Amino acid sequence: MFIATLIAKESLNERDIQSGLASLDAAGASIMRQSELIDGRALDIFFEGDPAVARERLEAMEGDIDIAVQPEANRLKKLLISDMDSTMITVECIDELADYAGIKSEIAAITERAMQGELDFEEALRGRVALLEGLDTAAIQLCLDERVKIMPGAKTLVRTMAQRDAATILVSGGFTKFAKPVAQAIGFESFHANILAEKAGHLTGGLDGPIIDSRKKDELLQSAARERNLSLDLCLAVGDGANDIPMLQRAGLGVAYHAKPKAAQAADIAIKYNDLTALLYIQGISADQWITE
Repeated sequence: MFIATLIAKESLNERDIQSGLASLDAAGASIMRQSELIDGRALDIFFEGDPAVARERLEAMEGDIDIAVQPEANRLKKLLISDMDSTMITVECIDELADYAGIKSEIAAITERAMQGELDFEEALRGRVALLEGLDTAAIQLCLDERVKIMPGAKTLVRTMAQRDAATILVSGGFTKFAKPVAQAIGFESFHANILAEKAGHLTGGLDGPIIDSRKKDELLQSAARERNLSLDLCLAVGDGANDIPMLQRAGLGVAYHAKPKAAQAADIAIKYNDLTALLYIQGISADQWITE
């Protein structure tokens, strides 16, 4: 059996519910039952049928409603692995850091192409970092203080899952100088990111150590699941760009969050309207069970 979850940005009304039921009927699904309205915003519809066709029909509905279609089994996840930039925080750190060097537009254009999957990730990363050569490392803390904002719902998502004994891992193609404080602020138990090379208080334009790219993110997901004796069905991956696609496809549930088209197409679920708390509704966790600040 499958679950179709409708999550409204504001409120889910009877017209929305009937539209969802009609969409599933048009998809040839057999509707078994539906939940009560959850927090005025969400609804679960349990059905049998083709999940891909059901998703396609439901996503054609009008209104600011996110759609999640997934198997009923293993709905509650025990591992969360997430990208950082434009997923757990609202900005791309390298673009904002470049602003302190006066070259934001140049670097942001490359970042956008890399996220769209038009450029090799490592090549694009090393090229952008090279342009930051000579930047005072004090700019990193300034950027953290002035530009880096936690994505709405991030703390609630991570802390609620952690409270339920889920592993929480932040994986970033960005930099440890940002990932460490972000992971601590949100509540992730661990983080992985790239290391900016420094010398005499300035960036050298290079990177130290192995690169965290799409392949490495996928490897980190698999190794984390093995270490905890978890099947991939119990893993949830979240991201927004082409660099996240392998882990989105590997995880039992891959969620594209306000994502680029290629990532949204590759994922099981694409969140377009809601904040990150939508990932709790998807797991059947209502607001009265959330861990909030």
